[in-house]
Amino acid sequence: MGSPARRRSGLVAPVVKTVVHTVVVTTLIGLLAGCSDGAPPPAATTTAAPKPSLPVAPGGEFGYASARATDPDPLTQNEIFGRSRFTSNGRKYKMTVRKMDKVCKDAVTGDKLTKALKAAGCTQLARASFHDAKGEVIGTVGVANLKTSKGAKGVAGAGAGKERKDYLKPLAGDDAHTKELGDGEAYAGGWTHGHYAILLWFQFKDGHEPKKAELKRLYQAAVDITDAIVFPPLDSRSVRGSRS
Repeated sequence: MGSPARRRSGLVAPVVKTVVHTVVVTTLIGLLAGCSDGAPPPAATTTAAPKPSLPVAPGGEFGYASARATDPDPLTQNEIFGRSRFTSNGRKYKMTVRKMDKVCKDAVTGDKLTKALKAAGCTQLARASFHDAKGEVIGTVGVANLKTSKGAKGVAGAGAGKERKDYLKPLAGDDAHTKELGDGEAYAGGWTHGHYAILLWFQFKDGHEPKKAELKRLYQAAVDITDAIVFPPLDSRSVRGSRS
């Protein structure tokens, strides 16, 4: 399946205005040391306190999360996949398994995607798998930590085309639902958020090839899950430049 267009708008880091006050120092040498009768005191001198060096919040669509240089904290599983059960727009989901790969190529399939991850400086790729309330829709979400936004776009778009050969490797769970991940036809694609690439694999449990109308259901599950637990911590990084 082809890659969906990135749907999230980035956050712009707030502008912090700092007022630096000038300290005036008056030197009264003549008064302190004593001066001759009738002689005027020496003129006062002033010095300005040095302005402190303040960090400048990056601008742009994703703020601090535009690059790893301004968002250096590594991802953790608890940060990006911290909720096992949740509801999104009235639809319930459960996370069944999660994993953090430090060798990013181990979490994907395809030469083009593997090369894109290497070129983008991937240092970790977190994956987690989910199913809906009925256990009919199952899927894996991956978040790759890359050096720059440009690299993230390259990873998310790797292998896009009518027949996808490069995709996130589905992470099978031990439960009755997500253990079927990877067996059948799937909706695969990717989005970006700054220097992160969000990779997707969603399918029906029975593995049948989804019709056009059914693709919407798979896409909706991907949107629900990422909106609920993945994008909020990435939004926070856009503003803070670190984990919450």
